[in-house]
Amino acid sequence: MTPTEPATRPTPVPAAAVRPPLPVKLVVAGGFGVGKTTTVGSISEIEPLTTEAAITEVAAGVDDLTHTPAKSTTTVAMDFGCLTIDPTLKLYLFGTPGQDRFGFMWDDLVEGAVGALVIVDTRRLDDCYAAVDYFEHKEIPFAVAVNAFDGTVEHTLDEVRWALDVAEEVPVVVFDARERGSVRDALLVVLELALARTEA
Repeated sequence: MTPTEPATRPTPVPAAAVRPPLPVKLVVAGGFGVGKTTTVGSISEIEPLTTEAAITEVAAGVDDLTHTPAKSTTTVAMDFGCLTIDPTLKLYLFGTPGQDRFGFMWDDLVEGAVGALVIVDTRRLDDCYAAVDYFEHKEIPFAVAVNAFDGTVEHTLDEVRWALDVAEEVPVVVFDARERGSVRDALLVVLELALARTEA
């Protein structure tokens, strides 16, 4: 009796390797009290890392609290959060401190960033000039996001563009730092800008 041949087993097909999402670094910048910490906190899928410190009487004498009288803390180093856009892309958000005296930290925070969201309070546009100049000088793609405090803005977007003297290719949008969807849309504007720069 001839022994039967053992059944041939099909070669297993290896499961497709699951790649982790591509990490992309974006910076959230702007002047003192414009809503950077709120922006990161509104969108981050993790508990955001903040470096908030109480505003002392000495600091209150240095930082202009005219338009933010209820503000009791300020960022002294950075804010950090992250957001998964889809299975292939994850944003890492770094918020800068707004005061000039912490400006020495910006170079470290911005290193490796593909783009920036510069937040503006139209009641005090002059507070964001330094941020706009910084990213123009560094040639880092950025968008200007006008934070709608109390649901309103003091100037039109054309007036903001003129006042900041930013190039036509720099997007200027209105958003609400407290609203997750609004923050997401503003960040996507920066991401699209950065991708366009990369493709070019």
